[in-house]
Amino acid sequence: MSYLIYIAEFGLIAIFFLWFRDIRLFLTTRLPGYRKAAYQGVLFTALASLGFSIALYGADAEIIGLGLILAGLYLQGRIQKEKIFTDESTMERFFGSCRCNKDKDSGKK
Repeated sequence: MSYLIYIAEFGLIAIFFLWFRDIRLFLTTRLPGYRKAAYQGVLFTALASLGFSIALYGADAEIIGLGLILAGLYLQGRIQKEKIFTDESTMERFFGSCRCNKDKDSGKK
């Protein structure tokens, strides 16, 4: 087992974290950019999971698995989202907490 497996694992955890952060921000703000990011995050997380499994179980295929994980990270960062952070601290941005209000009719049907 090579040290590259640990790098692949960290990349997979980062993809999951970013996906859950987009879901949380969508549920908080109801903005369409974060909805799109949450939906596409499913695909990018699946791509990263495939890359991790290739890196873990593939015979000498760690580089291919790392490439798939990096592709998932790159594609997830390319999604256009609305700017919602203005004067929040780094930790608030990191965990996805924002001071935005939900739409008034988002809870009504």
